[in-house]
Amino acid sequence: MNNDIYSTLGARWYEASDDPVALLRAEARLRNPWLAQTIGTALCPRPCSVLDIGCGGGFLTNHLAKLGHRVTGLDSAEDSLAVAREYDASHSVHYDQGDALALPYEDGAFDVVCAMDFLEHVEDPGRAIAEAARVLAPSGLFFFHTFNRNWLSWLVVIKGVEWFVKNTPADMHVLRLFLKPEEVTAMCRLHRLHTVQLLGSRPKLGAPFLEMLRTGSVPKDFEFTFSPSTLLAYTGYARKMPQLA
Repeated sequence: MNNDIYSTLGARWYEASDDPVALLRAEARLRNPWLAQTIGTALCPRPCSVLDIGCGGGFLTNHLAKLGHRVTGLDSAEDSLAVAREYDASHSVHYDQGDALALPYEDGAFDVVCAMDFLEHVEDPGRAIAEAARVLAPSGLFFFHTFNRNWLSWLVVIKGVEWFVKNTPADMHVLRLFLKPEEVTAMCRLHRLHTVQLLGSRPKLGAPFLEMLRTGSVPKDFEFTFSPSTLLAYTGYARKMPQLA
């Protein structure tokens, strides 16, 4: 797994179209409003303390901060954090460089913990989920997005991006690190995280999709959509259950 690529993007996090990071931006445009609405529905419309693990360039953290939440973003790459800080219009996000497998926060410190496009980038996702659960308050929400492990996701998510998006680096994704939905939900259960919702997602077909195939660049109006099928990718959230007496 080549995680070093995220330390070299700089302003390309927000500006590049000839790079798979543009697909991350398009995914964020789908997921961020859903995530914010889910927080408001499940935890009532109040400012929450939110931790975004593997926050990268700050697509989610900066979005939630603009809505008034108290947000912390954690990433191992200081270069990515510098970009996230620069694009934080609220000037309120607290960004930390750190290790997702040993979070530098107290137990129960956050109402919401997010791991979006992250679990498939670590060798021990179970430990990452355990740490997320540890710092999550009782009844808090754990959000995740990752890729399913099968031949179709290999063809579309790995080879398709390599073939049709410019500047895709080698080993950006590795199939053996993709996770089946039942594996993620089982890891969550081990740490008292009860999965509430699981949504599939996929690229939206149409003119922008065909333009990407033709040019190797991701158009600004390229979109993802939620889907009943989790064969390619899936987004979900779980609620932390109280400790039994």
